Amino acid sequence: MTENSKNIAVVILNWNGKKWLQKFLPNVIRFSHEAEIYVIDNHSTDDSIDFLKQNFPTVKTVINDKNYGFAGGYNEGLKKINAEYYCLLNSDVEVTENWIEPVLDLFKTNTSIAAIQPKILSFNNKNYFEFAGAAGGLIDNLGYPYCRGRVFDDVEEDKGQYNDETEIFWASGCCFFIRSKEFWDQNGFDERFFAHQEEIDLCWRLINSGKKIFYTGKSQVYHVGGGTLNKQSAQKTYLNIRNNLSMMLKNLPFPQLIWLIFTRLCLDGVAGIYFGLKQGFPHLWAVVRGHFGFYAQLPGTVKLRQKHQISKYYQTKWLIFKHFLGGKK
Repeated sequence: MTENSKNIAVVILNWNGKKWLQKFLPNVIRFSHEAEIYVIDNHSTDDSIDFLKQNFPTVKTVINDKNYGFAGGYNEGLKKINAEYYCLLNSDVEVTENWIEPVLDLFKTNTSIAAIQPKILSFNNKNYFEFAGAAGGLIDNLGYPYCRGRVFDDVEEDKGQYNDETEIFWASGCCFFIRSKEFWDQNGFDERFFAHQEEIDLCWRLINSGKKIFYTGKSQVYHVGGGTLNKQSAQKTYLNIRNNLSMMLKNLPFPQLIWLIFTRLCLDGVAGIYFGLKQGFPHLWAVVRGHFGFYAQLPGTVKLRQKHQISKYYQTKWLIFKHFLGGKK
């Protein structure tokens, strides 16, 4: 590993993202004096690396030999970065003044806290929370992720209602602070996920091992969202379906596992028809592919189950019915 005189590394994973680096990296440098700043390049085919060397010589670069995806890209690149804390930051995030200090303060108050996320607002509509993380991630009893400030596609206006510091279930991968020891104790992200929900899986594993995930509203960032994979992408639908099922198989206790997986398979069938009617056949097919992808990974997923799984992992029950049938926003 390389030496780092500072105890936190802000690490941006880049793949052909020169325009995002050009737009948002200056603010990261300006407001991150506590940190060493790294860009892990995931085998870009644009001139990102030359651009960095010419315009941001203080930013350190780690170059991956191929595109490992989000999960594998971070795993591979972080092997070469030595720091007590990592901040995994999407390239399409605008940071703000004093965004790091509250997070470090919170880490220091409780050694059982493994990961933290800040308040994540929309870059394009700055009075509203952003889809990917909002004010901290939660999960319902069927394994559907949602956030304080965002339920499915409905987001809340930020009126200061989440200016607190509180325990959550998962921290958003778009701005994900974690102790490096905890990251490597869990062997990092599950690289089979490639992208999407790998941070939820990692947080679930951390919680199963007795650690805590926190949110702080004292730190604030703005996320473009969809900067690396369009929100309406059929590939994103596929990855979310496959990875969510694999995540549940890895982390749920057996008494709840069988009925929950069966229930989700049925609900995913209904969702596939809905996606097909609303967004077209590619999204219906993405749901089908997601299931076959889950089955293909089944043997490897079973091997990754931990010895201990907590039984109370959810904060609410039957969110999908409460939202779509009961109108809960």
